[in-house]
Amino acid sequence: MQTTLYYSKDNCIQLRGGGFATPFFYLNKIKSNQMKKFQPKARVYKLKSEKTPISMMLNATHSTSNPLLCFDEETQTDRALRFAKNQKSIFEDEQDDKALMEPIVFEDGVLYVPKQNQVLQQFLHLHPQNGQVFEEVDAARDAAEELEVVELELEAQIVAKNLSLEKMLSVSRILLGSGVDKMSTTEIKRDILLYAKQEPQDFLETLNDPMLELQDLVYKFFDAGFLAFRNNQRDVYFNLPKNKKKMLTVPFGEDSNFIVASYFQSEDGLETFKGLKKRLKDKQN
Repeated sequence: MQTTLYYSKDNCIQLRGGGFATPFFYLNKIKSNQMKKFQPKARVYKLKSEKTPISMMLNATHSTSNPLLCFDEETQTDRALRFAKNQKSIFEDEQDDKALMEPIVFEDGVLYVPKQNQVLQQFLHLHPQNGQVFEEVDAARDAAEELEVVELELEAQIVAKNLSLEKMLSVSRILLGSGVDKMSTTEIKRDILLYAKQEPQDFLETLNDPMLELQDLVYKFFDAGFLAFRNNQRDVYFNLPKNKKKMLTVPFGEDSNFIVASYFQSEDGLETFKGLKKRLKDKQN
């Protein structure tokens, strides 16, 4: 359910029941030479936050509490910005004393500015929160970004579909957990295809991770009973006929599989890794 909002203070929103929300970002300086030569056309702006309020009023006047400055390269000074509907300039020092302020309001996260209102468009372009709190809607850019996401999802699914069973099992143990060894081939294929669609970047990065094969072997060492967890999976112990010693402690919050794999890459763990790998090969044969 959406929350009803009312206007009160510059660049703030008042929630039903009282209290004001603070600005999303501190305002930053922007060089004045970034001003576009606007082509007369209507423009649409949108809030960047995924959760947009029903209404939000953007700061339109410079003040000490809400700085609204633009850096002028010619004079090497900070110039105050101010939007007034009866002024031809967006710079406060170029406006007369009859400036009429008008609130700039985003309704449901969107602000429409007709082509006749070039002053407001220029003001929004130089506004320090442009790109942080709000942005101009660019259909071509948005389409390109969406296409990139769709193509990445498609690439990940094609790669997942063409994986060999052995490779699929390896990446599934990392992404889905060791429980995959109890799943049918059909279940694994389904779950890895779904994962590739939902998390394409993570899937492709994991697949191309040089640690993938090593981490898969670690899973197999545990599954074969050569290694065992103790103390709520904080400690890793050898579980060999003549060796029950502690191997390492997993740091709090770290992935145990990754920590063991990293240990096997170290000088101290390399010989242990070779020995466990040989045991695994002998057991599989």
